[in-house]
Amino acid sequence: MRLSKPTRMKAREKVDLLIVNAEELVTLADGSDQPRIGKQMLDLGIIRNGALAIKNGKIVAVGKTPEVAKVFRAETILSANGKTVLPGFVDPHTHLVFAGSREDEFQMRVEGASYMEILATGGGILRTVRETRKAGIEKLVERGLKTLDVMLEHGTTTVEAKSGYGLTTKDEMKILEAVKRINQLHCTDVVPTFLGAHAVPPEFRGNQAEYVSLVVGDMIPKVAEKELAEFCDVFCEKGVFNLEQSRRILAAGKSNRLKPKIHADEMSMLGGAELAADIQAVSADHLLFSSVEGMKAMAEKGVMAVLLPAAALSLMMGRYADARLMIDSGVPVALATDFNPSCLVENMQLIIAFACHFMRLTCAEAVTAATINAAHAIGRGKEVGSLEVGKKADVVVLDAPNHKFLGYHFGVNLADKVIKNGRVVVDKDAERSAFPVLKEEE
Repeated sequence: MRLSKPTRMKAREKVDLLIVNAEELVTLADGSDQPRIGKQMLDLGIIRNGALAIKNGKIVAVGKTPEVAKVFRAETILSANGKTVLPGFVDPHTHLVFAGSREDEFQMRVEGASYMEILATGGGILRTVRETRKAGIEKLVERGLKTLDVMLEHGTTTVEAKSGYGLTTKDEMKILEAVKRINQLHCTDVVPTFLGAHAVPPEFRGNQAEYVSLVVGDMIPKVAEKELAEFCDVFCEKGVFNLEQSRRILAAGKSNRLKPKIHADEMSMLGGAELAADIQAVSADHLLFSSVEGMKAMAEKGVMAVLLPAAALSLMMGRYADARLMIDSGVPVALATDFNPSCLVENMQLIIAFACHFMRLTCAEAVTAATINAAHAIGRGKEVGSLEVGKKADVVVLDAPNHKFLGYHFGVNLADKVIKNGRVVVDKDAERSAFPVLKEEE
């Protein structure tokens, strides 16, 4: 019997890493480069038995495991059988660099003191300013790197970092120089924001106008000249910076190529949301007391709402931002930790759970808010936040069968593996294998 020639099969392309057999591959891919709004936040682009092919730090294929495995091969193959694979979390609001701690103020809040009362006595931000001014840049960098390690272990692969604990030109630039150095040393991507208008320092007490002039006339130009920040932020609040001062600061930032962000309506209804819409800020953050009109204005201008449930919890105000109304109004919503000395939370998984429990987001909405929308809140939506061909291979493998466990099983670290730029940087399986977990038989 004569045999016909076997069909020559095309050799499979070699890649650096294959992730296969995911119970849920949460891609958040929709072919758009815009943040998700309304019901779009419910569509996670889930692929069952999903797989990713990764090469040179980028995603080169996304699909079902049999389809991807037919085309690609790799020496390193990770099985995500029974697990959930999703984009690395993006934390778009942190105060990463500071010195000291404020655990005694936590006790004061337990006993009934408000945030603004503590600030008025020289505590709060001003206490951290005193400690941070004394700290050298090496100390600030060391502490920031340790914080990023914890964030990365919980699946966060991109982080925004604000200044704001210096309140002099020299010290604000010191903090931003520390942020720059941290970004150079750590695999996590760090996005810098200038927040010189975080509080009025003691030496300018009673003379806010002069301090605003210092921020506008000295700090912002020097920060921009050295390219130490991408964004300019301001704490727009009663007793801190009013609407007129906030507008002036953000306008100066825009004229120096610093994109505007704003701490808005956290303690009172001041009109920060309306200001954010009027100046077309990238985001308005906190928003506990924002008006319905402010939310509608933000929706019309496409201003991102960055919500911080851990901050509201730590302030013990018994109130959270009205996320449901924002989503229903068409405001793009993101989530962040607000990591800072009075809100020591590094874990975006916990923020997702808080958003579900305290703000009544669905788990799908919360995942969207912590990934692709969070990426858009810091200008990184085209690079990270979803699992799509061409994007950075920033990936989290959860030891959970589906994404709903992020809201359901909270208070633990569900991240089994974390991949940053295509490289496995956290591997809980390897860590577990290093420790005996069972008693030896006697």
